[in-house]
Amino acid sequence: MNSNQLIALAPIITIAVTAVAVMLGIAVRRNFILSCGIAAVGIVIALSTLGIASRESAVRATLLILVDAYSLFYMALLLSGGLAVLGFCYDYFKEREGENEELPLLLLTALLGGLVLVGSSHFASFFIGLEILSISLFVLIGYPLNQSRPLEAAIKYLVLSGVSSAFLLMGMALIYSQCGELHFSGIGGYMTSRDNISAMVLSGTLLIMVGLGFKLSLVPFHLWTPDVYEGAPAPVTAFIATVSKGAVFALLLRYFITTYSYDYTPLLTVFSVIAGLSILGGNLLALLQTNVKRLLAYSSIAHMGYLLVAFIAGGRISSMWVVESVSFYLLAYFITTIGAFGVVSVLSTPQTEADDISCYRGLFWRRPWLAATFTLMLLSLAGIPLTAGFIGKFYIFTSAADGRLWGLLLAVIVGSGLGLYYYLRIIVVMSMNVDGAAIKPPQDWVSTAILAVLTMLLVWFGIYPGLLVNVIQSVSYAME
Repeated sequence: MNSNQLIALAPIITIAVTAVAVMLGIAVRRNFILSCGIAAVGIVIALSTLGIASRESAVRATLLILVDAYSLFYMALLLSGGLAVLGFCYDYFKEREGENEELPLLLLTALLGGLVLVGSSHFASFFIGLEILSISLFVLIGYPLNQSRPLEAAIKYLVLSGVSSAFLLMGMALIYSQCGELHFSGIGGYMTSRDNISAMVLSGTLLIMVGLGFKLSLVPFHLWTPDVYEGAPAPVTAFIATVSKGAVFALLLRYFITTYSYDYTPLLTVFSVIAGLSILGGNLLALLQTNVKRLLAYSSIAHMGYLLVAFIAGGRISSMWVVESVSFYLLAYFITTIGAFGVVSVLSTPQTEADDISCYRGLFWRRPWLAATFTLMLLSLAGIPLTAGFIGKFYIFTSAADGRLWGLLLAVIVGSGLGLYYYLRIIVVMSMNVDGAAIKPPQDWVSTAILAVLTMLLVWFGIYPGLLVNVIQSVSYAME
C-alpha cells in the first residue's frame, strides 16, 4: 500500500483508531465525559483528514474501497452528523443512571460502518460496512438497558435486520452466480455486454433492494420504523434516521450508476411503486399520530420516498443531475432531522421522554428559542421557502418533471400537502396556552450550541445555496 492509499483511507483509519482509544480509556477509567471527549476529538481529526484526502483524484485504496469526491462528500456528511448526535448524546445521558461510557464507542463503530459503506465498490465491503453499522445500532437502540421500551425496540430491529441481511446475501449470491463478479465495475461490464438483463440478475437486484428497503424504511419494509423510533433514545433515533439511512442511500446510488442498472426498466418500475407507496403511506399514517417521535418516523418514510423519486429519475436524465439532487436533499434532510430530534432530546428528562405532543404545549411561552428552532426544522421538512428543505424539495420536483415521472410528481405534491398539515399541527400546539404540568428541563448548553449551528445552516442554505450547490456539482462530476 502506497502513501496515496493511506491518505485516502485516513478518515476510516482515524475513526477505527479513535474507537480503540475509547475502549482503552474505558479500561483505565470509566468516565462518560472522557469517552465523549475522545470520540469528539477523533471525529474532528477525521473531518480534517478529508481535506488532505481531497487533494488527490479518485484513489483505489484497496480492492474493496474507492475514495473519490463522491465518497469524501458523504464521509464529511456522516462525520458531521455523527458529531452533532454525539453532542446530543452527551447532554441526554450525562444525568442518566447506568454505565454509558460505551455509547460513544458504539457511535464510532456505527460511523466506521457508514464510512466503509459510502466508499464501497465491492459486495464484500458493501456487506461488511452494513453489518458493522447494524450491529452497533442493535445496542445503541437498547440504551438505557434498564428500561423495557428501548430493549423491545432493539430486539425488533435485531430480528428484522437479520432477515434483511439474508435477503441481501441471497441477492449477491444470485448476481455472482450469473456474472462471476463481486466488484461493481465488473458487474457493470457484464450488464453492458448483454442486450437483456437475465432473470437471475434481475432477481438478485430485487432481493438486494428488499434488504436495503428495510434499512431505508421504505414501504412495505417500514413496519419496524415507528416502534424503533419511539423506543430508542432521541439522539440515537436521530442517528438512525440520518447517518444510517444516508450511508445506505449513497451506496445504493453508487451501485446503480456503476453497474448500469438504470438501463433496465423493470427495476425502475418496481422502485416507482415503492416510492409512491412510501410517500403516500408515510404521510397518511403520520396524520394519525400524537406521538412526535412516531410522527417523525412516518415522516422519514415519506422523505425516503421523495429521495427515491430523484433516484428513479436517473434512468431518464443524466446521472450527474441525480447525484446533485439526491446529495442536496440528503444534506437538507440531515440538518432538519437531526435538529428536530435534537429538540426532542433537549426536552427529555431522565424520567420522561418528550415524545407525546402534549409535552410541547405552550413551548413558545416556556422556551421560545427551542420552539422557534423546532418550528424552522418542521417548516424545512415541509419544504417551505427560505429553508434548505425548500431547495431540496425543488430538486425533487425538477427531477420528476425532467424525467417525466408525472404520477410520482403528483404523489410528491399530495404528500407535501399532507406533510404541511401535520407539521403545522405541532406548531399550533407549541403556540397554545402554557400547561402547568408541562416538562421544564434545565438548559443543555452543548445541545443548544449544536441547535444554533443547525439553524444557521438551515437558513443559510435556504437563502444562499449557491456555494453548497457548486460543491455538490463538483462531487457529481466524479460519478459521470
